[in-house]
This record gives sequence, C-alpha cells and structure tokens, in this order.
Amino acid sequence: MKSCPAAPLDPAVSPTETELRIKGIKEKLDQLIPPRPFTNVSSTTSATHSKATLLSPRDTYCRGDQLDVLLEVRDHLGRRKEYGGDFLRARMSSPTLKAGASGKVTDFNNGTYLVSFTLFWEGRVSLSVLLILPSEGVSALWRARNQGYDRVIFTGQFANGTSHVNTDCALVLNSSAELCEYLDSRDQEAFYCVKPPHIPCAALTHMHSKNKAVSYLSKQERSLFERSNVGIEMMKKFGAITVSKCNTEKTAPMKKKCKFGMASTIPSGHVWKDTWNPVSCSLAPIEMKECLRGKFIHLMGDSTIRQWIEYFKSSIKTLKSVDLHESGKFQKQFAVDLDKNIKIQWQKHSYPLVVSLAYSVKEIEYIARVIDRTGGGKSTIIVISLGQHFRPFPINVFLRRALSIHDAVQRLLLRSPDTVVIIKAENIREMHTDVERFSDFHGYIQYLAIKDIFQDLNVSIIDAWDITIAYGTNNVHPPQSVVRNQINILLNFIC
Repeated sequence: MKSCPAAPLDPAVSPTETELRIKGIKEKLDQLIPPRPFTNVSSTTSATHSKATLLSPRDTYCRGDQLDVLLEVRDHLGRRKEYGGDFLRARMSSPTLKAGASGKVTDFNNGTYLVSFTLFWEGRVSLSVLLILPSEGVSALWRARNQGYDRVIFTGQFANGTSHVNTDCALVLNSSAELCEYLDSRDQEAFYCVKPPHIPCAALTHMHSKNKAVSYLSKQERSLFERSNVGIEMMKKFGAITVSKCNTEKTAPMKKKCKFGMASTIPSGHVWKDTWNPVSCSLAPIEMKECLRGKFIHLMGDSTIRQWIEYFKSSIKTLKSVDLHESGKFQKQFAVDLDKNIKIQWQKHSYPLVVSLAYSVKEIEYIARVIDRTGGGKSTIIVISLGQHFRPFPINVFLRRALSIHDAVQRLLLRSPDTVVIIKAENIREMHTDVERFSDFHGYIQYLAIKDIFQDLNVSIIDAWDITIAYGTNNVHPPQSVVRNQINILLNFIC
C-alpha cells in the first residue's frame, strides 16, 4: 500500500538541488509579499480615499513624453498607509483609436507609488490606475494559496471491462485508503488517485475536476474580494488628456526589426489601431505560410496556446488536421501542409488541468519529457505556455514544473543549440471570477517567477501579460486580434 506525503517536501529527506532552488525562489517571493494582518477592513487600502497627483502638469503633452503620477494610498478612514504592496494595474487607452498601453508602477514601499505613462500616440488619452487588490488582500491570498491543495478536487475514471469506476485524485491526497501513485521519479512530479478495488492503477483513462467548497481565508479577508472591492479606479478625478505631435522636426529613429533574443522593456509596447507595436523593435508584416515553410511548430501547454493552433488552422487554408483518434477539447491536435512541409502540433501539459469536462489521460505526459524526446534543430520551434491551471495550488507546484521544463530546455539546447524555444507568458483574465483560486495576482507572481527562472537560457519570452493589459482584454481567452498579434511576434522571431 502506498501512502501519500502530506506535502511534496519531506524534511527528513535531504533536499535535492531542485528542492533548494524552489525554496530559494519561494523565499524571494515571500520577501516581496510580507504578511499584512488587519483587524478591520477600515485599515486596508481604499481607492476612494487615496490621492493621485499629476507631477509637472502641462498645457500641452507631446507624443513620446513621459507623464508621471504620484499615488499616495490611504485607508478607508483617510489615514496615510505606511507600506506598499498593493496590486495595482496602470493603463492608458484611446478606445476610438483602438489604442492602449500599460503604465509602469514603482512601489516605494512606504504608501506612495510612482505611475509612469509613455505617451505613445496622439489624440485623446484616458489614464487609469486600478486597485486590483489592497496589500492586505495580496498578503491574505499569498498565505491562503500556499496552505492547501484541495480547492480543486479531481475525479479519475478507471476502465473496468465495459464499465468504469470513479475515484478521488489529487496532487496531494490525505487518505488512509490504498493509493495509485503516478510518479515521474526524475523530476519528482507526482499525482495520486484512490485505487479502486480489484482494478489496476494502469486502468486510469479520464479525469475531470470541480471546485471544492473550501477557503483558507477568514470571513473578513474574503470581504476584500467581493466584486465591489476588486479593480477600483484610483484616478476618477482625472479627465482625458490631449497628446499632440508637437516638434515635427524631431523624427523618431528607425527601430530594428524584432528578432529572437531581444530584451524586453516595461511597458514592452503599445497597441494602436488594434496592432501591437513593441518599444524596442519593429514588427514586420510577415507572410505566415511562407515563414512556416519546412518548420515543425510544437505548441505545449494550456488552452491559451491551443488558441494559436486554432488561429493557424483558420489562417492557412491548406493546413489539414490529422485525426489522432483522441476525443474531447483537450485532445492533442496535429495539422500539416504537405506542399509547404509545415507541421504544427498542440498538446496539453500534465496535471494539474482544471477542467470540468472529462479529458483523456491515456497519453498525458509532462512537457519536460516531451522536450527530452524532441530532436530539435533550426526548423524546430517550441512554444510553451503554462500558468492558468496552476493558480489554485501552492506556488511550489508551479515552480517545480517551471524548473523541470527549464532543465529539459537546457538539455535540448546543448544537443541542438539552433532550436528556437519561446515562452508565452500568461494572459490576464476575468477580474472578478473566483479570486481566491484564479486571481491575476497569482498569475503575476508566476509571471515574475518564469522570467526569473528562464533568464539564463537562450529563449525568448512573448510578454502576453503586458500585451493583454495593453489590450484591456480581461479574458483568459482573448479575442482573435490579440492572438494574431501574439503570433506575429513569433513569426518575426523565426523569419
């Protein structure tokens, strides 16, 4: 009989190198998010009582200028806050021009913030700073996230002749029953199911999940995450500003074409006329079919990267889907254009996959293992996207997965250094949906972690986080125009 550990790290066993790396990253994140206990909601950050001041206001704003706003945060009784840590989102936009960009927020950790906007385009521009979560809510979410694995429960389906049997499954199962352990011993990735009587563990065929009515937040903490308290505007008193062209003689220097490996900035670009324009380079219009000639594109991860293969299939009419005889929304997808020798594949990442519909796990495998059996080479493009399904679980689960993928990419680049590997960062998502499990704060922490983990490798990051803020989508599956612009970055990287 196998019993499951109460947590992935048993202090009695000497920690592996991976465990030490996880511990190191987690400690850095803990310093970023100190505990902020509060006795009354009135002492938490209030968007209404906080004060935004335009620094060096002008009669005329010119395209290319930087506009700075000083934010002094106060609580609900109007008292100055003496610490930072609020989760803020700054954005400028001109809806009629289909234009938008994120602002850069600098936290001075004393209750004041500097919000900087680069005025990328001419016209009427609206400025916004949203208090997504007060620092007290951020701290409560971080503590709660790392406390338990059971906000989502999984149900495994085992084949038993012509019928099937369902049992409970999880990343961590506190059960005295006999368990099936699905373990990747090298990367110490594990998933468990209660073993059905007289049925072998290998008979597991399908999985689905549902939310469990459990919370690690106090009633008072939960009140911070009510719809009326999430994503509150802090710049209500500010009207739109007008940005002019101003000095016509000063022409902007020509930017180089975007290439694989270029460093990103904050903000990394802006949207104008529904098109993404990076700060540090320019995106050329690229003929997709010609660019992909002779290439094998491996898309690995969640449904936000599955959107890419769906976009490719709708854009390249000669791309034909190959039936791999799987079923359901999370089946592996494979499409080919025999004439141009284009191959595109999408496959899901392994557990956890938070999906209410049953999906097949007969062929489920960890991304690190898929990368290990990929030969690579200059015609091989790998794009990885993971994060959304990890948000409801302790950060260690995400860190372990990101590190095992990092190590697999490192091995791949040793044997085939001309392979192109790209990380697509997470999209922002719906602001008010199930904050404890899926808040963008969880996604933001993962976004910081993945950039940190992969910084030592020759990979490029497509900053979908910044792009989706600029577009203001607030949708885990952004519209086609956003997907198109994300893919255009990929095409510029590889052609």
